[in-house]
Amino acid sequence: MNVMQHRFGIVDRATFRNGMSRLGTSVNVVSTNSGGKRYGFTASAVCSVSDTPPTLLVCINRSSSCFHAFENARYFCVNTLMPGHEDLSNAFGGKTAVVNRFALGEWTEGLTGVPVLTDASVSFECELSNAVDEATHRVLFGRVVDVRENEEQAALLYCMRRYLKG
Repeated sequence: MNVMQHRFGIVDRATFRNGMSRLGTSVNVVSTNSGGKRYGFTASAVCSVSDTPPTLLVCINRSSSCFHAFENARYFCVNTLMPGHEDLSNAFGGKTAVVNRFALGEWTEGLTGVPVLTDASVSFECELSNAVDEATHRVLFGRVVDVRENEEQAALLYCMRRYLKG
């Protein structure tokens, strides 16, 4: 697909960010392994792509402190957080050094060997099927190979620059 010629100017960064703050979303920690170490980051840019085959996408900033691990990872897990996981979201959002992030929460090894949060609302283990760079981010497409659901049906949401419980 080719990009068509732009006929309009683009909005400024602040206007875009303010508008996007109103687009509520679930809060997720995306995890993987690389070189025998665990890596993870907080992501709100996660969505379903298809159910045939089951595929989702997640966006990671290429300047992220753990981008190098995801750049070469074959498998990753999207762990949707629950109310009460605000500390996990903040830690994996960059407020804690990469090496200390997994000290929070209870983690187990998933089917593919990646870290899975045991009390996540839902966890999607994925095998990378494609990756596309766009602007400052890389879009990772993952074929879902395992899903783990929590009995409690709740998710930590983020909207208007604050956490909501839903």
